[in-house]
Amino acid sequence: MANPIITLTTDYGTNDHLVGVLKGVILKINPEVQIVDITHGVTPFDLLDGALAIANAYPYFPPRTIHVIVVDPGVGTERRPILVSGQNQYFIAPDNGVLSAVYEKEQNFIVRHLTAEHYFLHPVSKTFHGRDVFAAVAGWLSKNWQPGSMGEEITDFKRFGLPRPKEADGMLKGVVLKVDSFGNLITNFRAEDLPAGILEKGEIKLQVGNHAIGKLLPTFAGGNAGEAFAFVGSSGLLEIGVNKGSAAKTLGLGRGTPVLLNKG
Repeated sequence: MANPIITLTTDYGTNDHLVGVLKGVILKINPEVQIVDITHGVTPFDLLDGALAIANAYPYFPPRTIHVIVVDPGVGTERRPILVSGQNQYFIAPDNGVLSAVYEKEQNFIVRHLTAEHYFLHPVSKTFHGRDVFAAVAGWLSKNWQPGSMGEEITDFKRFGLPRPKEADGMLKGVVLKVDSFGNLITNFRAEDLPAGILEKGEIKLQVGNHAIGKLLPTFAGGNAGEAFAFVGSSGLLEIGVNKGSAAKTLGLGRGTPVLLNKG
């Protein structure tokens, strides 16, 4: 059997020792694990950003991958640590909604409150559950594959609805969900929200903030220098980009910017 895979998605950044400590805890419990960093650049304390990151990444991993997600502004409070058993993968995270987009993608899943404290490191820090709870549990799960031994099933777990476009006066009103590292503006419009045939026409009637976008292109290279255009990104969401440039800087826009789509 191949070595187990454990992924890490956090808002820790990489300037401090925190990510290295997570890996050390896991490897001390199970030296045979392969650890994969999805990202440690989640916007600090931003549950939506964390939810999007893990939801866009996990489907590309093999069955029985264990995903550790630590975006945890409520660390040390009464919020629960949880283990989610999906259709063929596992998720270990705080119960604060950071797995909301995973819940939307998974058809069947079981959520457990992690209460079996003999799987934790002790003493458990009030400020570093990533080390003492989440990483430790992931290490042990990769050895025993017994999620049922780690806590009781719960049904009152936290989740939030992801922002969806809304109809308004013949328009679809959406929003910029995030800005990626290239400066692309990622909206909450899915490909299926777009008018029929629009992808073939290459034209779109889009208002992003105070800027009108008229081109819908299949590739970055099709755009003129300094010109903002729309495209459907790899996650299936409509994005605004600039060829070899940053749409966020070019347009002076960012997360939360209103986006209007004329369906006519």
